[in-house]
Amino acid sequence: MSDDEIREPDQLEGVPLPERRGHVVGHEAARASIMAALDAARLPSGIMLHGPRGIGKATLAFDIARQVFARTGDESPDHVAAQVAAGAYPNLRVLRKAPRETGKGFYTAIRVEEVRGLIEESRMTRGRAGFRIVIVDAIDDCNPSSANALLKILEEPPPETLFLLVSHRPGGLLPTIKSRCHAVALRPLGDDDVRRIVPEATDAAIELAAGIPRRAFEALAMGEDKGLNALQGWLRAPGSGAASVYLGVADVLAAEKDGTAYAFGRQMLLDWIAGEARNAAQSGARPRLASAGELWEKANALFADAEEYNLDARQTLISLFDAIRRHAQTHLLPAEAR
Repeated sequence: MSDDEIREPDQLEGVPLPERRGHVVGHEAARASIMAALDAARLPSGIMLHGPRGIGKATLAFDIARQVFARTGDESPDHVAAQVAAGAYPNLRVLRKAPRETGKGFYTAIRVEEVRGLIEESRMTRGRAGFRIVIVDAIDDCNPSSANALLKILEEPPPETLFLLVSHRPGGLLPTIKSRCHAVALRPLGDDDVRRIVPEATDAAIELAAGIPRRAFEALAMGEDKGLNALQGWLRAPGSGAASVYLGVADVLAAEKDGTAYAFGRQMLLDWIAGEARNAAQSGARPRLASAGELWEKANALFADAEEYNLDARQTLISLFDAIRRHAQTHLLPAEAR
């Protein structure tokens, strides 16, 4: 496959694909625990790597695959790595949204036909010695039919086969799929680790990234954006200050022509809500957690409706800002604002 081939619908220009990255940064402990399970012959047949989009879950999945192939097969690590990067290693199957057969772009989901093809392949003789590995990037992209088909093979996995499932939103998955996998939670990275991955990133890009390398790449590509900087400042203490502050943020982001900053800001908001839900769960504050859950549902519904019905972006943001402000004023002390 050529270097400029588009394999992912959200592939960033100039950024290496997960299968082409040489090493993992920031998730070494997770990798070490999985390799220890392999060495002790306790490797589960299904592992779910979950966490925010863009923190390196797929990169870790491919790194684990290379390590497992090198340890269980009979080929050199360099040869394995080269074939994995080229998408040509016989024992590796990657499930992603597929390119459309006609026209440009990708299908909107991982289709059931692709999962059924995987099941048929699993019954055939493997192409190399050692384990066979399936990476699903991301399991969230499966539709109900493909998710149910995947569940069947997770329930009765072929011998010496490892399923690595990448998930950005594990809460929305079938409970039966989650029960068949060992869950590994990945967290945002420290700023120093983000700099190792994106050494050319500016201080502003690192701050906007908030521990998520993909966002550092996106912020660097966008350049300085006053609307995003203002949004970041407001999210540090959304329960304080005048409403005019977030009204101004909504004005700037909604007026942006190509939608890049708006999309970035939308993800910042979702990440803030997800982080608030985690903090509420860790603190044991049930009313706060329930409110954060309602906020998550409201945010996703607002963004979905805005996209489906072409609703006003400014009003969508204001509705969500109002809800975040009410949540913060009710459930967050000033010291808890971020």
